[in-house]
Amino acid sequence: MKLITGGARSGKSLYAEKLAIKIGNGRAAYIATAQALDDEMSKRIETHKIRRGANWQTFEAPFNADEKILLAGEQFSAILFDCVTMYISNLICADKSEEEILTAIEKLISAASKITAVTIFVTNEVGGGLVPENELGRRFRDIAGTANQRLAAASDEVILMVSGIPLVIKK
Repeated sequence: MKLITGGARSGKSLYAEKLAIKIGNGRAAYIATAQALDDEMSKRIETHKIRRGANWQTFEAPFNADEKILLAGEQFSAILFDCVTMYISNLICADKSEEEILTAIEKLISAASKITAVTIFVTNEVGGGLVPENELGRRFRDIAGTANQRLAAASDEVILMVSGIPLVIKK
């Protein structure tokens, strides 16, 4: 299991895509957590699909993503989960409690540990900026921070992306 973290537009997804294709010998599974709830997000999703090309099989997983990891693990040797913070956002918007969300994260870790495929989790490092001004923003930041810590502890390798440059912080 690998974790790739960093700020917005730091190169996380592109780096993770290249790594997954390399590990998967040209083929990989993509666990997609984003939902096309508006035009802007639809365009982002389409851009990612075009960039990935035909060597990927996408598994839509805005919820219950652990099940998709297990399913993809039956068919692929590399799985890219993009992204953890979007998954957390989906769960928050579905009125899940912090305990329920962190249980969902533990299920992701458990699923990844049960398969032989390498699972690469992409997440945003959200705690390095200003304290959010509202309760929802602070709740998201706190849950994401705890989730990232748990994923990092369970991962064999953790990579921090800074300006498109991968920095290995755990190996």
